[in-house]
Amino acid sequence: MSVDEGVRNLKSEADEPGWEVDPDDDWGLAVIATVGRQLRLRREAVGMRAAEFGIAVGYGEDLVYKIEGGKRIPRPEYLDKADEVLDAGGLIAAMKDDVAKVRYPKKVRELAKLEERSVEIGVYECISINGLLQTPEHARALFEARQPAYSESEVERLVAARMARLSVLGRSPAPSLSFVQEEATLRRRVGGTMVWRQQLERLLEVGRMNHVTLQVMPTQSEAHPGLSGRIELLKFEDGTAVGRSDGAFNGRPTYEPKQLRILELRYGTIRAQALPPGESLALIERLLGET
Repeated sequence: MSVDEGVRNLKSEADEPGWEVDPDDDWGLAVIATVGRQLRLRREAVGMRAAEFGIAVGYGEDLVYKIEGGKRIPRPEYLDKADEVLDAGGLIAAMKDDVAKVRYPKKVRELAKLEERSVEIGVYECISINGLLQTPEHARALFEARQPAYSESEVERLVAARMARLSVLGRSPAPSLSFVQEEATLRRRVGGTMVWRQQLERLLEVGRMNHVTLQVMPTQSEAHPGLSGRIELLKFEDGTAVGRSDGAFNGRPTYEPKQLRILELRYGTIRAQALPPGESLALIERLLGET
């Protein structure tokens, strides 16, 4: 490949939607500004111009300047390549964890922190598949259906943030996870038949993990305490907990023991009325067989 061809193939902003910094996220702005400054100082220390460095990492000069100026979030691959090109000995690549968190909207980041600390998570969902169970394609279809519509870059950012939360499923030691999904959420073909099938397959995969309990509340069930909305409970190693329900306490998170007991009672009753885990997985397999 010639030099001119290489320059034409360098990545620009249009190639990476969704990597802008949220202007209202003070912590995120500070992190990206610090990372950008370190990248610029190291590049200048080895005597590389921005254009030369950009060619070495596969990015256009304008994008290099925006990353160094704290106006763009660098991708993990960018930091890895920069570490290699600048011979940083892993110091630049080590920034990836903090940089990755900047892509999460603030509310998602706060939720992810709680999930990372939890030893037990219990969720009842009545409208959609829980975020921890979603495939990227399913999540994208949900975000794209939103009105008023998200921009393409915001959709990409939200999908990336939701998928990053899935690390809790593979954490060691693993938390105890339980999910109760209304049957209707499994039958809604979000994203079309292929995306829907992949989502059902993902539910079976997660539902078979030894630290996960997945139950389905059948549509023909009698009235139960979840009819007023979603319930989420997270418990931590120190004995504290946090809970939230659409149908209680104005939908706000609560740490109050009396309110948590109410949510635990409701969630326990829901689990008792739902199909057992084995029957739930069998139902999902039947749904898969219907296509």
